[in-house]
Amino acid sequence: MTKRLCRASLLAALLAMIAACAANPGKPDSRIVAEGSRARLVLMETTDLHSNIRSYDYYKLAADPSLGLERTTTLIRQARAEFPNTLLFDAGDTIQGTALADYQALVNPPDCKHKLAIYTVMDALGYDGGTIGNHEFNYGLPFLAQVTGQNMNVEGVSAQPCKGPDFPLVLANVFSARDGNPLYAPTGWIDRDLEFVDADGKAGMTRIRIGLIGFAPPPITLWDRRNLEGKVLTRGVVESARQFLPALRSQDVDLVVALSHGGLDASPYSDTMENANWYLSQEPGIDALMLGHSHAVFPDPDNPKSRFADMPRVDNQRGFVNGKPAVMGSFWGKGLGLIELGLVFRAGHWQIDADATHSEVRMIRNADGSFVEPDAEVARLVEDVHQATIDYVGTPIGDSDFAMTTYFTAVGDVSAIQPINMAQRAYVEAYVDSNFPQLSEVPVLSAAAPFKAGFGGATDFTDVAAGTLAIRNAADLYLYPNTLSAVRINGSELKAWLERSARFFNRIDPALATAQELVNRKTPSYNFDVIQGGIRYGIDISKAVGNRVVDLRFAGKPVTPDQEFILATNNYRASGGGNFLAAESSRVLFHSPDMNRDVLINWIRQEKHLHLQDHGSDRPWHFVPMKTSGPVIFRASKDTFDLARSIGLHGISRISTDESGMSTYAIELSSQP
Repeated sequence: MTKRLCRASLLAALLAMIAACAANPGKPDSRIVAEGSRARLVLMETTDLHSNIRSYDYYKLAADPSLGLERTTTLIRQARAEFPNTLLFDAGDTIQGTALADYQALVNPPDCKHKLAIYTVMDALGYDGGTIGNHEFNYGLPFLAQVTGQNMNVEGVSAQPCKGPDFPLVLANVFSARDGNPLYAPTGWIDRDLEFVDADGKAGMTRIRIGLIGFAPPPITLWDRRNLEGKVLTRGVVESARQFLPALRSQDVDLVVALSHGGLDASPYSDTMENANWYLSQEPGIDALMLGHSHAVFPDPDNPKSRFADMPRVDNQRGFVNGKPAVMGSFWGKGLGLIELGLVFRAGHWQIDADATHSEVRMIRNADGSFVEPDAEVARLVEDVHQATIDYVGTPIGDSDFAMTTYFTAVGDVSAIQPINMAQRAYVEAYVDSNFPQLSEVPVLSAAAPFKAGFGGATDFTDVAAGTLAIRNAADLYLYPNTLSAVRINGSELKAWLERSARFFNRIDPALATAQELVNRKTPSYNFDVIQGGIRYGIDISKAVGNRVVDLRFAGKPVTPDQEFILATNNYRASGGGNFLAAESSRVLFHSPDMNRDVLINWIRQEKHLHLQDHGSDRPWHFVPMKTSGPVIFRASKDTFDLARSIGLHGISRISTDESGMSTYAIELSSQP
């Protein structure tokens, strides 16, 4: 099969035309296709790879077969062998997320003539197109422009053309603040050979033209304000679709596929909506959607707790949203999304037959609990940078006499959180003393969250053993390349922040005799902020969301609504991420150029020796005691029960262990301190 690619130039985008392809306005075709002919076209999708190329955990220095593009590659090759007509796309959040990604971005970046490791692999796999996710912007626009080979008319970005991926990146809703043009081509198309069968059963070959349009979450300008403020503008997903779809449709495309780094949300639409694809699917110019960002699986027909099961006009069995086929292919290389399009030739072009179409996600984990084998070629392609990353993350920075883990964060363990908070507080206190002496008497608090707390399975926990601490351990404690920020808040806002964090827990009915889950699985653990620095409070999970935090005290005294605090956090939170605080620049005391992770590394180097009593046992919150008729349960990795006892957690018992490597535990709320 052959393919021909046309992409809109930035000038063409400005004129709402695709002039770059005007030299060949007609769709190439080798023969006349009879009315009623049929074909199958499979659209494959990866999303949220987060640079998980190898099935490897750089924080544990151990293989992790539950993830990795090298295993997704096996699924891709199997699908290509199964189906004669396939295309392969990526829906963003591709270049950031592992120690290997940080090594290439921050320690030893590739020069202008070489590709990122992730793009080297994707080019070897023959990707047909992709889009840009929010985390692509984490390393700054100069780096992004270089590694994607994109000339951006943005302040501070070189115009030198560099080596990017061989496949096109389309993005329709992010624009240069300097000239108003899109940073990337908003749309493009692919001419692809298509095997078909006519009404008489005779096989043939023709061409089909697939249009592409891409989207990133509009809130990136808030989440990555340090990198993007004054440099780029965003527009709503629906508004951008309406701007660029007419010109794309005029190029005689048969179908338009939206590559949208976002999920599904049926709440009222706004042009800053993070997961606006429920509305995008209603646009008449969109035929199919390849989704991401939510780190979820869609469709997910065998999961009764799927967030999509009860969403209006969403078919979680066959993968349709408002009548359009859609897919979201998991995350970290754990799955491959497929939309199998049944096509029929009518009125001079190929159209989707919804009755012959369905979506599915094929996981690298087999039904028996084993995993598909990795593709050996992928490891060979990245061996040098893989080994260099392992060497880098092994650099020692200190030691600890206690394990820092997130297995029991949901029930009070702060061993993996307190070192982050202590490092952030020390940084902010020193900065305030030097730059804002008039605020030196204002208490400094710090907020941090468990980034890995089991969402991705039994291996998705932070587990830093006692002993020597290396860079990899700090990267395990603080997973993302956020930068440190400090905001000014009052007592009312502090309580509201803690109430937002307490959404992590389900409401518990004390009278219910059946088991109740403690943790709300729809709330990611990175939104469970634990604030330290002298506060104490209770969480009453028998109460409704927004009314759970009780007896909030600082230094032993009740916090008053107008009491002033400085809160150390990250740029994502300070810019409104997670809706913990209104995105008002007036509240920001300062944005540091230093990453939270580097702040932690430097603090450990200064402290040298960490001790449980001083650095890992300051629990600021507790559950309000209550007697429940039935068990209150939560999940963590198996073989960690002794850890709960060793760190002094009370009322914890293990109920069962399943084949996934997870155990179910119960907590006796009446015995909480």
